[in-house]
Amino acid sequence: MRGVVYKSTGSWYFVKDEKGNFHQCRIKGKFRIKGIKSTNPIAVGDNVEFELEKKGDEEIGVIKKIKDRDNFIVRKSVNLSKQTHIIAANVDLVFLLITINNPPTFTAFIDRFLVTTRAYRVDTVLVFNKIDAYEIEERAEILYLKDIYQAIGYTCLEVSATQNKNIDAIKQLMTKKTSMFVGHSGVGKTTLVNAIEPNLNLKTQEISEQHKQGQHTTTFAEMFDLSFNARIIDTPGIKGFGVVDMDKYELGDYFPEFFELKQHCKFNDCLHLKEPQCAVKAALEDEEISWSRYRSYLQILEGEEETEHYRTDIWNEEED
Repeated sequence: MRGVVYKSTGSWYFVKDEKGNFHQCRIKGKFRIKGIKSTNPIAVGDNVEFELEKKGDEEIGVIKKIKDRDNFIVRKSVNLSKQTHIIAANVDLVFLLITINNPPTFTAFIDRFLVTTRAYRVDTVLVFNKIDAYEIEERAEILYLKDIYQAIGYTCLEVSATQNKNIDAIKQLMTKKTSMFVGHSGVGKTTLVNAIEPNLNLKTQEISEQHKQGQHTTTFAEMFDLSFNARIIDTPGIKGFGVVDMDKYELGDYFPEFFELKQHCKFNDCLHLKEPQCAVKAALEDEEISWSRYRSYLQILEGEEETEHYRTDIWNEEED
């Protein structure tokens, strides 16, 4: 039998077959996919082949094969730094939810995520969420960040689930696609999903006032069929995003504004550090590319962990 994985709990997989029926499945043995050392060999969105086996009065599915993936989104495993965690597979579009505060989303996180989705060929839309809750200075920061990312080709939307702002625009982008919502805990993923499809009625929780962080309401990635010919993958909140196995000479290619300039660098293998006649460094000095993006590039290049120090502040952008 063939089906698609709709939910993974780590040990059990809920698979929808070609007739629309769901089956609880497990795997037997070890799955290795093209050398990927992953904590979860099977992910939500995977196309699989499975067989049903009788266990007493129950039928349990056993996954035998994973079909080739069109793409997948992967990050470093939280507890096992040398392994990876596949967030989802076969994704057409990702919506990265960003909030300026409550909780804050830092540019280091945004850029790491965009590097990964670009490397794995997944289109990404930036969603500036909860815009109804911001004061003037915070609105200015949103506009500033939108200018940065729209200039390098990313679609940016200002959204409010409570005021129904741009919900239809998101639904239009999602139609006929498998989409994924990603962001820190508390950025409003579940509330936004409920605004898009109220019948799902997913659980939400309030932000922790003490730490300005969200409570983890989604514990496992799960895919849902929507009423307007679309599918959505709801994911657990991500605290940080570790970039996986990125060759240092290819890293700049995943920053579109760097890639556009590299042909003008003196050296083909320019790392945009201290090399002479570097077009990226020249553009940086001329304020044609963002300092926050360049800092993110250096941070990933040097193998540093993501830190709050790298948040963009519109009032001191050129410092550092």
